[in-house]
Amino acid sequence: MKSHSERTRVVIAQIVLVILSFMCMFFFYILIINSTRSHVELQKGFSFLPGTHFAKNLTNVLNDGTLPVVNGIINSLIVAACSAALSTYFSAMTAFGLYVYDFKLRKAAFTFIMAIMVMPTQVTALGFLRLITNMGMYDTVLPLIIPSIASPAVFYFMYSYMESSLPAALVEAARIDGASEFRIFNQIVIPIMKPAIAVQAIFTFVGSWNNYFIPALVLQTKKKMTLPILIATLRGADYMNFDMGKIYMMIMVAIVPIIIVYLFLSRFIIAGITLGGVKE
Repeated sequence: MKSHSERTRVVIAQIVLVILSFMCMFFFYILIINSTRSHVELQKGFSFLPGTHFAKNLTNVLNDGTLPVVNGIINSLIVAACSAALSTYFSAMTAFGLYVYDFKLRKAAFTFIMAIMVMPTQVTALGFLRLITNMGMYDTVLPLIIPSIASPAVFYFMYSYMESSLPAALVEAARIDGASEFRIFNQIVIPIMKPAIAVQAIFTFVGSWNNYFIPALVLQTKKKMTLPILIATLRGADYMNFDMGKIYMMIMVAIVPIIIVYLFLSRFIIAGITLGGVKE
């Protein structure tokens, strides 16, 4: 039997969770409602009831000749998916190398990677822009994908997960059985790392999908632009062509892939964040 104080704490916790859930979902609800209303209706003020311009707003977004939204969605999907795949795979491989192998510069390499993690992107932006221009990659999506191979934050998460969930004895046993290092990593380590990989894939995908600063610096051709740049372009339209319903619809289109990715990988989140429970 629970005491009165315990029941009170449970009720308070449930009330707080309900309030937080409502606050989180409320903004999504506003976005969905506003995407169904026209520009004139939005100017009149907020409404809890949906409008009748959903299909029209969607048609205006997809058929805008000056705004290649479909290209933007494809570009964003390519950049975000490739970034998530490269970041998680190579970060896991780097973490595996530092976790399993014992060499002289092991601690120095770990410290160096951690030092890079605290360096803001804006600090290196000018040098990065000059580098990709000299390499002939300006106005392409490659500079948005290739740097994701080196992701210190993802590496640190993978390394922490390995410390708690990958017994060194398992790797040694595989070596004794004659397995190569790449086979050990791909067939033994990767399956164990699935929860961590799924969590970081979600975070990397969302971060890359919402990234505006670097794409705005690198991309100039409209057909190569990602969705965040196109949304900003639409928001900066002149007053005569400004359509708020169109903007809300475009923002809603932009978050749909993120929701889909989350729904596919969400079952791994709890397992990934708890960092497993297998100890050597």
